[in-house]
Amino acid sequence: MPFGVTNAPAIFMDYMNSIFHPFLDKFVVVFIDDILIYSKSEEEHREHLRIVLQVLRETKLYAKLSKCEFWMKEISFLGHVISSEGIAVDHAKVEVVLQWNTPESVSEIRSFLGLAGYYRRFIEGFSKLAMPLTQLTRKNQPFVWDKNCEESFQELKRRLMNAPVLVLPNAKEPFEVYCDASKMGLG
Repeated sequence: MPFGVTNAPAIFMDYMNSIFHPFLDKFVVVFIDDILIYSKSEEEHREHLRIVLQVLRETKLYAKLSKCEFWMKEISFLGHVISSEGIAVDHAKVEVVLQWNTPESVSEIRSFLGLAGYYRRFIEGFSKLAMPLTQLTRKNQPFVWDKNCEESFQELKRRLMNAPVLVLPNAKEPFEVYCDASKMGLG
């Protein structure tokens, strides 16, 4: 299928999701033609790899060996770095944030918030922190860049560059979940 055809990537991704459906979110992630296999141990990974290669063989899909990477301890995937430590922002992708000049229009704010919002789960209180910028994107809101906007902009940049590594809790150990509701939002 030629990928120049408008719907080709979506159709192909749907096909990939259907053939790997039994394994999605168990040990396989598919994004268009990228297949990410993850495991808890080398023995388990060997079995997962065998299953994925078998599915590819059965469906007559061929992987180009020169484009494959096996037994990686760390990988960049969709703007994130994934390892046994957890999931982190890919600093090579976020580096553009440091270079971002002060927005001078609503469209520039939307662009910045789009990039920053992609990584929102790494920034505690993202919505509250971004509020001065978000308010400037509202219809009929005059564009006035003030001290609050500048502080919000700089703090979002700082937190993106110093984002934590996210990990799943250990289900075998006790952990606490904090949630909150206020006039400002839910979380």
